[in-house]
Amino acid sequence: MFSEEDAELLVAAAWLHDIGYCAELLDTGFHPLDGARHLRALGAPDRLCRLIANHTGAWAEAESRGLAELLTAEFPAEQSPVADALTYADLTTGPAGQPLSAEERIAEILERYEAGHVVHRSIRQVTPELLATVRRVEQTLAPVQPR
Repeated sequence: MFSEEDAELLVAAAWLHDIGYCAELLDTGFHPLDGARHLRALGAPDRLCRLIANHTGAWAEAESRGLAELLTAEFPAEQSPVADALTYADLTTGPAGQPLSAEERIAEILERYEAGHVVHRSIRQVTPELLATVRRVEQTLAPVQPR
């Protein structure tokens, strides 16, 4: 399905995608961008930084925060099976590492943030796109899943 290099990149991105929540890394207050900038400063590969900066529909929150042009200029988004798989992993794993359906995960995020919060509004906006990504990955995985 993935090359060894892509598989390693996906695992690294899955582990690191929320590093920007760390208080010491707070710069813009937008965790995908703050995390990607931190990793870039440490010398992380560009592609890893771009995946982290753009994970799980980050463009919508960037727009709401007035950071869309900055995000795009610094970390252009990638449309790829690896980017889709990162979104899939994020949306099928809960905050404590528990498996969730994408619908459960989105509901959990919406419950955690008040209706007026930028994260709540952004997730609502990108839910159709996120669910389409999850379905695309599920279709790709279906032939190799045990029955």
